Amino acid sequence: MNKHSQGEARIERDYVGEVSIPGDKLYGVNTVRGVENLTVSPLNLSHYAEFRDAFAQVKWAAALANRDNEVITDEQCDAIVKACQGVISGQFDSSLVVDLLEGSGGTSTNMNFNEVIANRAQQVLGHPAGSYEVVHPNDHVNRSQSTNDAYPSALKIATHAMLGSLIDEVVQLAALFDGKANEFADVLHLGRTCLQDAQPMRLGQLFGGYASLTRRLVEELVAVRDKLRTLPLGGTAIGTGFGAPAGYRRAVYLHLCSITGVNYHAPSNPFDAMQNMDVFSRVSAELRTCAVSLAKVASDLTVLSSGPVGGLGELRLPEAQAGSSIMPGKVNPVLPMAMIQLSFAVVGNDVAVAQAVQYGELEINHFEPVVASRVFDSIALLRNGIQRFAQKCVKDIKADIDRNEKHLLESMAIATALVPKIGYARVSKLARQSVAEGRSLVTILDESELLSPNDTIAAIRKASYPVFGE
Repeated sequence: MNKHSQGEARIERDYVGEVSIPGDKLYGVNTVRGVENLTVSPLNLSHYAEFRDAFAQVKWAAALANRDNEVITDEQCDAIVKACQGVISGQFDSSLVVDLLEGSGGTSTNMNFNEVIANRAQQVLGHPAGSYEVVHPNDHVNRSQSTNDAYPSALKIATHAMLGSLIDEVVQLAALFDGKANEFADVLHLGRTCLQDAQPMRLGQLFGGYASLTRRLVEELVAVRDKLRTLPLGGTAIGTGFGAPAGYRRAVYLHLCSITGVNYHAPSNPFDAMQNMDVFSRVSAELRTCAVSLAKVASDLTVLSSGPVGGLGELRLPEAQAGSSIMPGKVNPVLPMAMIQLSFAVVGNDVAVAQAVQYGELEINHFEPVVASRVFDSIALLRNGIQRFAQKCVKDIKADIDRNEKHLLESMAIATALVPKIGYARVSKLARQSVAEGRSLVTILDESELLSPNDTIAAIRKASYPVFGE
């Protein structure tokens, strides 16, 4: 370690003037300017490890490609690679201080990484941070790149990684819904439309629908994740590739694939890749769809578990915590409520992403930081929310079998199941009698000697197992 890394401040200069940088920090003057001018949110570049790692992976791959093309030395490359590995390990998080939502079009972000990696590479080679005698942030760490291709590439790599863990959570949720569908397969249930009694069904069929929905959400998330493997890396400032040697683009993708284990590739048209961020509209739209779809399920669970006396009470959700600071014994459906609430935030994030994608101008989109901030936030909200919803709520849902059957058998909704037995006209008349007299249709059928209670229930059970596709 050099003396600067042990606490002695150093001075760096730019167009504006001099700045003093603590000796234990690896950032430089460009980072300081970014922090001074553009700190607007509580999150910095190290907050999402996947983004931190993705940027370091881009710089790592670029160093190897630059070495292959003999525009940096083996010594410089090795030092840069070691510095990137240190970034990925989290060693230098305290020096990644630029705001994630910075408004410089990503330049402050890119320079924060360039400076930290360059200064650490300097130390690896036995030189003081800030001198840039052997490894310079722009000349070597940023060689053959610009912010305009490095930032969106890191953004795509990070989003690809984050979506992987979200998809895992949705897969596990689908499995839990499948389990509940099997567990409740024989429970008679009153199906409702427009919050009115509709038709008999099985409670397991309700949960089977939730499982099918969740699996479709997985399929769409997997499909949109795959679209993130096309990167603009190698396009440098606007897509021309100007500033990079001829063999750089091929080499950088070979190394990036090896480093990440993901088959990233160059675009068919580099200008399109630099100009447009429509893939993030699609990513954000799928996140929104996932959020609102699961919020609908969460709302269903809230309604079906309402009560315990004055509501439906057909499901019993796990009791997670006290529900009131003033009403003793009250327990609320806090996990479904949390899923619904986070869906509002994800919808808002999607609007921000759509605006940012729309307002890119000419050769680049300089609103990538807000896309990063909002997409990462949506993924994190969904990943954390779904994990808790699945494990703390769905996993241990119980059915009140007697209450489910009571609500069904006391409803005229069973009338549809009886049409094949006694005809539409007669069933319709008896159903209206049931409503008018406030008595169950089962009782009226028994008194009329048309169907015994056992025969009625048998007809309902048969009707609640339709054969699809016939």
